[in-house]
Amino acid sequence: MNSITTALGLTVRLNLDFEAAIARVTEALKAEGFGVLTEIDVKETLKKKLGVDFRPYKILGACNPPLAYRALLAASEVGLLLPCNVTVSQVDEGVVEISLVDPLAMLGVVAHPDLKPIAEEAAARLERVAAALEG
Repeated sequence: MNSITTALGLTVRLNLDFEAAIARVTEALKAEGFGVLTEIDVKETLKKKLGVDFRPYKILGACNPPLAYRALLAASEVGLLLPCNVTVSQVDEGVVEISLVDPLAMLGVVAHPDLKPIAEEAAARLERVAAALEG
């Protein structure tokens, strides 16, 4: 499978079931120093709050503590953009789409030059996560 670059990040489609995709992306993130701090079950939340059915969809809040620390030291307002979001969404039976935010795209809302190299490193790590998912 090939990754697709969007305005907000990278998207990879995998032929996996939903839970296997969650496990795979979590391991790929871990290999690049990211832990999953938060997990939002969009399907469950929409069912509970609105009574609507939605496909399996989770938002994972991924954090690389050394990068987050450096970014917060450079500009504390960057905390509004943390953690890096990764979405896992079932798009068809046995097909899951994983999207990883582009930290450089997010950086566009914060005018602070010291953040650029940190965002570049985070972006490179997330690109390697996408590549690992494809492999």
